[in-house]
Amino acid sequence: MNFVVLTLFKDMVENIMNTSIMGRAMEKGLINLDVIDIREYACNKHNRVDDYPYGGGAGMVMQAEPVFKACEAARTKFISNDEQLTHDDREKQEDTDTASVNNDNAVRFIGKNQPGVKLIYLSPTGRTFNQEVARELAKEENLIFLCGHYEGIDERVLEMEVDDYISLGDFVLTGGELPAACIMDAVSRLVPGVLNNDESASDESFEGNTLEYPQYTRPEEFMGKRVPDVLLSGHHANIARWRREQSLLRTMERRPDLMSRVELDKKDVEFVNRKNRENK
Repeated sequence: MNFVVLTLFKDMVENIMNTSIMGRAMEKGLINLDVIDIREYACNKHNRVDDYPYGGGAGMVMQAEPVFKACEAARTKFISNDEQLTHDDREKQEDTDTASVNNDNAVRFIGKNQPGVKLIYLSPTGRTFNQEVARELAKEENLIFLCGHYEGIDERVLEMEVDDYISLGDFVLTGGELPAACIMDAVSRLVPGVLNNDESASDESFEGNTLEYPQYTRPEEFMGKRVPDVLLSGHHANIARWRREQSLLRTMERRPDLMSRVELDKKDVEFVNRKNRENK
């Protein structure tokens, strides 16, 4: 799995991703991370990448040109040698096959819908991220995350470059770096080998649209509270049934909106009906 993050704050992304499970996964080569500083593509001596919005209003807007160049630089990383030759030959033959950001700067234009690559803009306007979306993205080979700041990014470059818009939820952050890190973490956990125990990813909250059951470890008693006896019994079938029921119970209590999507067997139905009767 290859990640590229386009940002104004490289350290913010790298410091998060280089630690713990994600850091070890990168050391093993299971995931790859490349962080690109959008300011490196600024077209002025002060490396300024923002300007006042047309039509007025508060705040600043990230300019199209540096973002466009950063996106194209990221996309170029995933062009094969054969494709690179095709692009180069076409550029030599036809001037019309190049896009011009301004009169002085002609650049290759790959743009959205690039095979094998998905460029995601982290924005409150996007679809809400969840475990289902994480599983969807885990099937991709190359993901590029565009992190906005200020009042956002010039719409023209978004129209040319963005394949998908994703939001963490109905709230606003100062930039896209934290959402990008959250999504990369969630997706990486689904990459085979990233977790020491691959069963962990299939036994988490939201797998099967239920929340995870309670977990316990030593000591058997803490502050007068004991570990449930069933977990000490060694009876695997009873333990599995207890965990399933606890998972259903938590989902019913904390995320009842998920219950309509849970596949229930006969024992599940009996348990859910009993709990519903008890709560009336």
